[in-house]
Amino acid sequence: MRYRFDEIAVNSTAKKKPVASDKDTYLGLEHLDSGNLTVTRFGSEVAPIGEKLIMRKGDVLFGKRRAYQKKVAIAPFDGIFSAHGMVLRPNEKIVDKGFFPLFISSDYFLDDAIKISVGSLSPTINWNALKEVEFNLPTIGEQRKLAELLWAAYSLREAYKRLLLATDELVKSQFVEMFGIGGDSSKWPVKHLGDICELKAGKLISAADIKEKYADGLFPCYGGNGLRGYVGKYSHDGSYPLIGRQGALCGNVQYVRDKFYATEHAVITRPKVNIDTLWLCFLLKKKDLNKLATGAAQPGLTVEKLNYVEIPLPPLSLQTRFSDFVRQADKLKFELQRTLDELEATYKAILREKLG
Repeated sequence: MRYRFDEIAVNSTAKKKPVASDKDTYLGLEHLDSGNLTVTRFGSEVAPIGEKLIMRKGDVLFGKRRAYQKKVAIAPFDGIFSAHGMVLRPNEKIVDKGFFPLFISSDYFLDDAIKISVGSLSPTINWNALKEVEFNLPTIGEQRKLAELLWAAYSLREAYKRLLLATDELVKSQFVEMFGIGGDSSKWPVKHLGDICELKAGKLISAADIKEKYADGLFPCYGGNGLRGYVGKYSHDGSYPLIGRQGALCGNVQYVRDKFYATEHAVITRPKVNIDTLWLCFLLKKKDLNKLATGAAQPGLTVEKLNYVEIPLPPLSLQTRFSDFVRQADKLKFELQRTLDELEATYKAILREKLG
């Protein structure tokens, strides 16, 4: 059947002005993760300013500001929630309480809700508009059966996400076990990065070139903060660490492979001696290169400073052994991610079939 949203949900608007003790049970929109109904972080160093919504354990929290971020979560405890959100409770005559958070977090609900957002810089959903939007819902009995199936799929999906994170942590711990926290300069000879690698900034390419001229390009184009798009030409061919040298993620290190284009905001680290570049990438990530940047508004990192970064050099055989471990972990992550994507697709397909 079809229902207005105010027939499905109750919008709780009870508020309070926070006191000191509320800082430990405060949830802001920054604490909510898109696609995750579980809250994993919370609290504030001081009592939040301004009135906040009162939430109860089990309430569904919905980020009405910048709703395109699709932030929905279940309140893990009694506390207070950002006034830029909504505290929603199910009308249990219409919707099963176990199905309710799955419905609110579905693309079916969120896509229609986002359409009525108002404002350009920070689009927000107003209750007066949302309450009039109509949605299809199956019967209560069907909702309960659907909720059981979807919660099982959700739990399995979250388990795979945890496995992915655990794999990353395993690689990090393996590096520390083999080379020490910072590469252990006491065990092996130390060289300057500029002695073992040629450091060179990439070439200028405009955003328009990436978006318009080379929209169907074959070659990835990397800036200091990661992949920017694809272009029709490449500047380098090989597997190297790439260091960001300008902006908020100055000092960010990424590993790039094969034919690619690097912009002027990235420094290519090309070996001059026989070293394993994947191992070097992990070592550089441990170096916290951002601390070498200068400038406040737009931090910058020069090639000259990077040249003098100290690099402990363990035997090549040890470097290679670690890289082999990383590649095996990457294969595992690929399989985990593929299964996770399939679960995600199945989850959404079930909702589309039952809700529309």
